[in-house]
Amino acid sequence: MSREFAPEYIQSLKAYSSAKSEKLTGSTWLNANESPYAKEYALNLDNLNRYPDPQPENVINAYARYSNLADENILMTRGADEGIELLVRTFCQNGKDSIAQFLPTYGMYKVTAESANVALVDLSQALLINAPQSELLDSVGNAKLVFVCNPNNPTGNVLPLSRIEEIVKAFEDKAIVVVDEAYIEFCEEFTAAGLIEKYQNLVVLRTLSKAFALAGLRTGFVLSNPELINTMRKVLAPYPVSSVVAAIAEQALTSCNISSVKRQVSIINNNRATLINQLSACKHVRKVIPSFANFVTIQLSDKAHIATAMESGLIMRPFTLYGEDNWLRISIGSEQELNVVFNWLVEING
Repeated sequence: MSREFAPEYIQSLKAYSSAKSEKLTGSTWLNANESPYAKEYALNLDNLNRYPDPQPENVINAYARYSNLADENILMTRGADEGIELLVRTFCQNGKDSIAQFLPTYGMYKVTAESANVALVDLSQALLINAPQSELLDSVGNAKLVFVCNPNNPTGNVLPLSRIEEIVKAFEDKAIVVVDEAYIEFCEEFTAAGLIEKYQNLVVLRTLSKAFALAGLRTGFVLSNPELINTMRKVLAPYPVSSVVAAIAEQALTSCNISSVKRQVSIINNNRATLINQLSACKHVRKVIPSFANFVTIQLSDKAHIATAMESGLIMRPFTLYGEDNWLRISIGSEQELNVVFNWLVEING
């Protein structure tokens, strides 16, 4: 019955397959780029009978301090995913406009565009990294939004800030460049947030899901100039941030907790380096992509080795990349969790 009401383009959609959408069973979970660190937060639930502040002032102030921007540059959303959706809904016309993405990259750009009946311009990471401005402009065409995931998911590679600025400048009067910085805390020197005051066509997406270890909170931020932020607020739901979410986010953004996050990031980055060394020594690992995020993506000699891990309870994220289905993304967990990965590598190494 529902198919009779839904538009044809909705009927043909394939839902985004997240790491948690598959009903898997396991004992070691390294498939969703989650932080291995958990923290308890104090909550006051006395005011749940009242609607929350649509943009909680204390959280906005705290994130402005953290990102070295002004309050007017910040919009709080339900995860960075809502930021992606808001951008498409605000700046793209249904059935007319398009967005550009550089494959392989985060799957929600495609899902969001298709659900809004917005066309996709699929380009390569190689083009993003190496192409001269003229070629980049010709390839993107009339796309309204240009999505750049930096560091990129699922590969983990990063664009230098100079290249990001070159791209933003190239599209200054042509398109909005959206730099998705979900993993930027693991390589904060590459952030484009400092370019926001300089360019009117730049949007930066952030999240508390990764380095801040709050994937379950679903909290993100859109960073941009006041004009774009205010335009997006016209499309935003009336009460997008719950009181509970705001209370936890405010605590997460205290200077004390940010210092703790930085220490955890340092440990994760060190664990990543150790894992890369172990992976590089395994004869069944064909390729290790250098990563600047909290995961490492590898190509195996045989995808059957992934099944071996799954059967033992070690859950990682298989991918089909560059037309081959023997790729695997491994989240950087605790030392104990990565020991499980090491034991798996020893096992398949024979």
